[in-house]
Amino acid sequence: MRIGIDIMGGDYAPSATVLGAILARKELPETCTIVLIGDQTKILPLLEQGNIDPALFEIVHSDEIIEMGEHPAKAFAKKQNSSIAIGFQMLSTGKLDGFASAGNTGAMLVGSMYTVKVIPGIIRPCISSVMPRLLGGDSILLDVGINADCRPDVLYQYAVLGSIYAEFVHGVKNPKIGLLNIGSEEEKGNLLSRSTYELMKNSNDFNFIGNIEGNELFGDRADVIVTDGFTGNVVLKEAEAFYSLIKKRKIEDEYFNRFNFEIYGGTPILGINSTVVIGHGVSNDTAIKNMIIHTSEVAEAQINMKIKEAFQ
Repeated sequence: MRIGIDIMGGDYAPSATVLGAILARKELPETCTIVLIGDQTKILPLLEQGNIDPALFEIVHSDEIIEMGEHPAKAFAKKQNSSIAIGFQMLSTGKLDGFASAGNTGAMLVGSMYTVKVIPGIIRPCISSVMPRLLGGDSILLDVGINADCRPDVLYQYAVLGSIYAEFVHGVKNPKIGLLNIGSEEEKGNLLSRSTYELMKNSNDFNFIGNIEGNELFGDRADVIVTDGFTGNVVLKEAEAFYSLIKKRKIEDEYFNRFNFEIYGGTPILGINSTVVIGHGVSNDTAIKNMIIHTSEVAEAQINMKIKEAFQ
């Protein structure tokens, strides 16, 4: 297996990304090659500082960077020698099994849509986030930001994508799918949620258990929680805010420590023809390590192939 990492992506790149790759190299099997894509003149000194043999990695030089504030589509088209563009070139030609970056999220989405492309039958791809459960384990929330406006058929597909991801990457058998809503009753909610419920309630494509309210997000009722990207992103940012507040108040709690994004590293784009994982822009070395490891897990599970089969 060959996993590419955008060394130039993220607020603390290239230091955090190189250190994260070193940590991942220690945990991943030798059969997994980590490909460092970025400015070689910055990568090699960092490996030397850590007394790390460069031969432990494959290094692919790039002399351009898509910065965080750049327009994603314009930058991706213009900077074909950037670390992100090269990563997608390698991915689309089979030189990588997975590609991860904590850099410009928009550019990663553009590369996914126009290089490896969306799986036929998928209306819109999505990204997910993990919601820690109070009694142990995690639930998956999707979408959390790609698509602010959704139709019922899009949310229905998210349920299929989330079910496959939960089963084959998180190991949940016959995952329970819930629809995020303002009430548990079938007739509750806005037009989108009511129409989506009608599509989902008699489905044979996944195990639909009904509506999930906001106060049930961290319970055990659902394994996958489906919502539009606008609502999902608000929920995600609120969870991040509570974690930040708890840390600022110097409260140590085993459960709330599980809200630390560093533990999860990144999230895959579900619904495209390859494995692409997006990390948080403020990722440190631990988060980068976990992003690389999760990329290998998603690639090994061959999620894209299983999604293709489901949508044939």
